[in-house]
Amino acid sequence: MKAVAPGLWIGNAADARDVRRVVDLGIMAVLHLAMEDPPVGYPRDIVYCRFPLIDGVGNRPEVVRAAVGTLRNLIEVDAPTLVACSGGVSRAPAIVAAAWSQTLGVSLDDALKRLVALAPHDISPALWDEIKRCG
Repeated sequence: MKAVAPGLWIGNAADARDVRRVVDLGIMAVLHLAMEDPPVGYPRDIVYCRFPLIDGVGNRPEVVRAAVGTLRNLIEVDAPTLVACSGGVSRAPAIVAAAWSQTLGVSLDDALKRLVALAPHDISPALWDEIKRCG
């Protein structure tokens, strides 16, 4: 799990399953983005949002928009949030960059440049193209 901003972490599937650590860090919300991962059971006071995304082509635009919009809203209210996918290097950083582009008022590519300086990444070009098409 890697902090990329105060109150915002990017992680992998193992990080998302580590409920004790999530609670200990004071994380209030978890966005789980990997279609292939099973849902995680959290205590009732943790907001858990599962957006089943594919690490490539074939994502439903409304699911991509919902993931980005939900994260944007959580960032805007300063809710400590973990964004996780299977490996923690493609879907999670891509959705964080897309949300940052909206909250910071910068282009998607500029937001991605900010993110890649802070966290490991290997974003699927096909996924990034889909995110760009979703606006």
